[in-house]
This record gives sequence, structure tokens and C-alpha cells, in this order.
Amino acid sequence: MPELRTEADPRRWKALIFIALAQLMVVLDATIVNIALPSAQADLGISDGNRQWVITAYALAFGGLLLFGGRISDLWGRKRAFVTGLIGFAAASALGGAAVNTGMLLGARALQGVFGALLAPAALSLLAVLFTEAKERAKAFGVFGAIAGAGGGVGLILGGLFTEYLNWRWTFFVNIPFAIVAAAGAISVIREPAEGRNPSKLDIPGVILATLGLVSLVYGFTRAESDGWSSGMTIGLFAAAAVLLGVFLLVERTVKAPLMPLRVLTDRNRGGVYISLGLAAIAMFGLFLFLTYYLQIVRGFSPVKTGLAFLPMIAMMITGSTQIGTRLMTRVPARWLMGPGFLLAAAGMVLLTQIDLDTSYATVVLPGLMMMGLGMGTAFMPAMSLATHGVQPRDAGVASAMVNTSQQVGGAIGTALLNTIAASATTDYFKSHMAGATNQKILTFQSMVHGYSTAVWWAVGILSLSALVAVVFVNANPGGPAASSADGETAEDAIPVMAH
Repeated sequence: MPELRTEADPRRWKALIFIALAQLMVVLDATIVNIALPSAQADLGISDGNRQWVITAYALAFGGLLLFGGRISDLWGRKRAFVTGLIGFAAASALGGAAVNTGMLLGARALQGVFGALLAPAALSLLAVLFTEAKERAKAFGVFGAIAGAGGGVGLILGGLFTEYLNWRWTFFVNIPFAIVAAAGAISVIREPAEGRNPSKLDIPGVILATLGLVSLVYGFTRAESDGWSSGMTIGLFAAAAVLLGVFLLVERTVKAPLMPLRVLTDRNRGGVYISLGLAAIAMFGLFLFLTYYLQIVRGFSPVKTGLAFLPMIAMMITGSTQIGTRLMTRVPARWLMGPGFLLAAAGMVLLTQIDLDTSYATVVLPGLMMMGLGMGTAFMPAMSLATHGVQPRDAGVASAMVNTSQQVGGAIGTALLNTIAASATTDYFKSHMAGATNQKILTFQSMVHGYSTAVWWAVGILSLSALVAVVFVNANPGGPAASSADGETAEDAIPVMAH
């Protein structure tokens, strides 16, 4: 059966610039506020109990509304959703930068999460419908994957610079020029294919169930970190998440126009990508946090120096994505880029388990970060492309949203799980060595480093599992000649890759 083809948009490469700029803004915002948080807390008088909500308010809104945001972009059109998300994110950032009290800051963070949940899936799905030829798709997703992987590190650098030389408010204000340039560029150059929209009525029960379920899940991991895994609140939130998401899946099987068509999830390649990216996020989010603490608290690095310490990793991520992933994706099956990439990153983490009070940055931390960057960049690029490969154009938004959802939920799990492991190992080490200690401060630092190393070993195992999932489940080659999807989509329905 002949496949429908659409003529490539001549301005698609210009569009990529503005899509990438928006993606950078969203990803760096996940970490840039972390470094500025102590300064904001002191300036606004935020209590220790409310401090976590500066991070949690964003995470709950973003993680809970991603599927809804993806469906809205399918319904409205990706360009409209993309521009609306940019304008709203800029307005929320301005509100956060101008905050005069705790409530105003927390409200701004929640609004950032709401508009980020609209913007992120719209950006990725725009790439999916604009770049359909194999080699071009490889290049476009190479750029996108590099930014998705490196944005967190860029956030650490900018957060350090703004906090040390300006003030914490600039970690919010910096989003405004990003958003204005990206929105103006998108309005002028992006031309979305008309046939990509999904005009079906919105699945309201699905929206409510998915949003409440994801919010319960993300908040459950947040409370696990502060209250413990066995607390009544933590267990209750996890139970509620399981029930809500279980009912959500049942509802999606019966409604005519589901929020999340199960055909998107049941494809073995997309399912494998979502799981492997989620596992990778668990490992990476926790590691960023531990290394930041280690460099600043144990080694005494300034916020700027800490941010700059991550710069080589960012450079290697970009190299892995644009020079290795992009060049090999049309020649090598995706699993042989994702699996070895995640394993190389895990090997870099093994080096970082060797840190001590006087570990040399140049001989241990630097090579570990470079290996991680190269591995993650190589793996992220084909994963991002494969997440929307072969999907129906009308489902591109929700398929893209699942990429962000897996990373967001993975990040919440990683922060809570690895922090708990590190805290427990730190306490045990301190108690077991307290009797023979001659210097309490040194013992405290040694206990912290032991806790970090223990948690990083867990991260190594989780990232190795991510590599195994990629090799076992991912069997498609998005750069190869086959354009069909394993979920039963017909050639007419799938995003065109190559004519038969």
C-alpha cells in the first residue's frame, strides 16, 4: 500500500533552532533554581519546612500535567501549544523573579510547571512531524538529544554564576529572553503539517485520573525522602497513585478517544525507550545532586566553580549526541547505541564511587564525568528519536509527553531513593566509627562521602539495568529502511519516513 508523503518544510532547520532553544530553557530550569535556593530562602524568609516546595511545586505541576499537555498539543496543533507554553513560561518566570514572599514564589513555580508541561511535549512532537527523512531526523534529534542531556549541567553553571555575581532572581529572569526569542522565531518559521492534528474530543476522565495519579506518584517520592518510606502519608500516596493509574489504564481501553492511546505504550520499542530513559533519569538526577554537595560542602568549591566542574561532561554529551549518535544512527540499530552508551556512563559512575576527602578532580572526577557525558549523549540521541518513530501523527504529542513523563518520574524516584540510601549509609558509617574518631568534623565529611559512594553504586546498577532494557526491548532501527511500527499501525497512519 503506498505511503502518504508530505513535502518537507524548507524552513525546518530554522525551526530546529527555536525548538532547541525552548527545550534548553525547560531542561535547565530543572536545576538552575537548586543552586539559587539557599539565597532565595534567606531573602524571602522561607521556612525550612516550605523550602522543598520551591522544587516540589514545579515537579508536581510539570509531572502531573505532561500527558494532558501532550494531548492538548495534538488537539490545538503543536505550534500553537508551543508558543502558548513559551509565553506562559516567560510570564511565570517573571512572576518568580519578582516574588516578594513565599506564596508568590511557590505559585510562580507551579505556573512554570503547568506551562512547561504544555511546552515540552509540543517541542519534541514538532520535531517528529517536521523531520521525517532518516538522515535529517538523525541530525535533528542529535541536536535535541544533546540539549536534553546537557541542559541540567548548563543550569548548574548558570545557577552558580547568577547566584554568586548577581542574585537568585536572575535564575528566573534568564528564561524571559529565551522564551521571547523562541516564540518570535516559532511564529515566523514553523509550519506544522495540517494532517498532524487530532480533532477528537478531550478525554476528561483520563485527564483527571492521569493528572491525579502522576501527582500522587511524584509527591509520594518527595514525601518518602522527607518522611521515610514507611510513613502513613508515603504509603497512602503510593497506594492512591497505583489505584488512580490502574483505573486510568482501564478507562483508556474503553473510551473512544483516549488521552493515552494504549498503542503508544504497547509498542515494544517505545515501551523500552520509556523504561530505559526513566531508569537513566533515576541514576543521573541523584548523581548530579550528590556531586554538587560533594564539590561544594566537602571540597569547598564555590557555586561557580561547581558549575564549571560539570562543563566537560556537557561538552562530551554534545559530542556523543551530535558526532557519534547522529553519524551512526542511520547505520547501527538503536539498541547498539543505547546499550553501550548507558554502560559507558555507568563505567564513569564507577570511577566516581572512588571519591574521598582529598580526591583529585583531574584524575578521578573529571574522567568519570567525561565518560558519563559521552555515554549519555550517545544513548539519548537515538532514544529521543525512537520515542516518536513510527507513531501516528495524531499521537505525536502524547508519545512525546511520555518521554518527559518517564524522565520526570525517574528524576523524582532518583532524588528520593538515592538520597534515602545515602542518608542511611552516612548515619551507619558515622555511628560505627564514632568511638574511635579524633576529629568530629572529619568524621562527618567521611560519613557523607561514604553515603554518596554507596548511593552512586546503586546508580551504577540502575544505569546498567537501563542498558539491559534497551538491548532486550529495542529492536527497531529508526534510520533503516523500514518505516512500519510494531504496534500495528498502517503505513498511511505512521509518520512517513521513506516511500515503499
